[in-house]
Amino acid sequence: MAKVIMVQGTMSNAGKSLIVAGLCRIFKQDGYRVAPFKSQNMALNSFITKEGLEMGRAQVMQAEAAGVEPVAAMNPILLKPTTHVGSQVIVNGEVLGNMSARDYFAYKKQLIPEIKKAFRELEKDNDIIVIEGAGSPAEINLRENDIVNMGLAELLDAPVLLVGDIDRGGVFAQLLGTLMLLEKTEKERVKGLIINKFRGDKTILDSGVVMLEERGHVPVVGVVPYMELSIDDEDSLSSRFDRKEEGLIDIAVIRYPRISNFTDLSVLEQIGQVSVRYVDSVRDLHHPDMIVLPGSKNTMADLKWMRENGLEALIKKKAQDTIVFGICGGYQMLGETIRDPYQVENGGSMKGMGLLPAATELKQEKTRTQVTGSFGKISGALSGLSGKSVRGYEIHMGSTVDSGSIVDSENVRQPESRSDEKGYVCRIQNEADGSVKYDGIFSGNVYGTYVHGIFDEGTLAETLVGILAERKGVVLDTGQMISYGQFKQMQYDKLADGLRESMDMEAVYAMLREAAI
Repeated sequence: MAKVIMVQGTMSNAGKSLIVAGLCRIFKQDGYRVAPFKSQNMALNSFITKEGLEMGRAQVMQAEAAGVEPVAAMNPILLKPTTHVGSQVIVNGEVLGNMSARDYFAYKKQLIPEIKKAFRELEKDNDIIVIEGAGSPAEINLRENDIVNMGLAELLDAPVLLVGDIDRGGVFAQLLGTLMLLEKTEKERVKGLIINKFRGDKTILDSGVVMLEERGHVPVVGVVPYMELSIDDEDSLSSRFDRKEEGLIDIAVIRYPRISNFTDLSVLEQIGQVSVRYVDSVRDLHHPDMIVLPGSKNTMADLKWMRENGLEALIKKKAQDTIVFGICGGYQMLGETIRDPYQVENGGSMKGMGLLPAATELKQEKTRTQVTGSFGKISGALSGLSGKSVRGYEIHMGSTVDSGSIVDSENVRQPESRSDEKGYVCRIQNEADGSVKYDGIFSGNVYGTYVHGIFDEGTLAETLVGILAERKGVVLDTGQMISYGQFKQMQYDKLADGLRESMDMEAVYAMLREAAI
């Protein structure tokens, strides 16, 4: 039976995800087989496993830190908001359906067997499981049907580390207030407090730590410094959306209300002299070297939003001499039409941006698959990507075809039948049967594909940025560039080093031993 420890927070974005990732890395470094687990995650950033199952990106990041393959059992319930009061509910990687918040609240306890099943699956192959809570355990109106915080801790008999965020202020009130609102048995599960994101001289905090322990009757096992890390964030609370500074190479990402899988651009953020800005207004677009339309959980609504605030018209104008790249929902927007006959989103149909010769029909079944392939023969602005290897995944509710073709999405005509000025972006060959699929279309300066993570493989991101620099007539200081994979591993090691220096790991290991008795 695996040993367990749970990390809960006083609020969303207190740093639970990174603390879990850091502990996973430490346990891996210490020779243990370790896996992350979060019973319920709400996020629009998701990932597709090798088995074609969907899970939250935060647990993928934590699995990377643990050095293991991500599996859907690490995140048995994923909620993907579709409106302000409803979400698509995904259970063990499969779509269960759309539910309103009220309906899901009444239903969710029926999912406890699925949570237990997923956890038991992880237990088979791991020595330690690090569990992440969600939001705060002190949401007293949600306690009755809790399946992600103290309810889960009780279900799995897990000791709890409670994390507070000092960077936002009021960390003593956060931690003591949370403890006060817990039931007696719940409070007894809290074995340690962590003050997270501390800046400055720790000795100034010492007297406060003493008072916190005296009043809370729980030891402080760590004062974790604010660490400058480049690790994927869990959701739209990401601080990356606040970045406004423009680099030598400037990439503008359209931040629509229902943006999803913005982690596709993380690889570009790691390159020196390159800025990745998230833009939601005409006045902030300025003159970027590339415009990216990322994924969307509601393509038609987000396109309507761009149409109404003027971004669509401005992007269409800039596409005459600026590279525009659409991924997934952004790809669908760039085409000529979007039809929704099955009311997957809003129903009906609407005109697209008309920048690609493509037509999209939203389907009832979700496409979920990992892909390996290569860029096809590309002319024009991004010709330097031709033939480069691609690895990523697809996750979408639509089928997009060449609008000039009369055949269906499974039989789109070969790229040789197109002119030199437009063609297919990515050539994907099925290893099992050798069949070939063409994913994405380009025309002039405009490119679109369904492949998430399309620039993550090898040095593709550096090649792309080099093309943008050459077009602009500038030279980048590439220095000692490393692959994105290597970079991420270095970040996980840096996170683990920071936790080892600032946390009482002997106390953490003692909690694991006591929980196993």
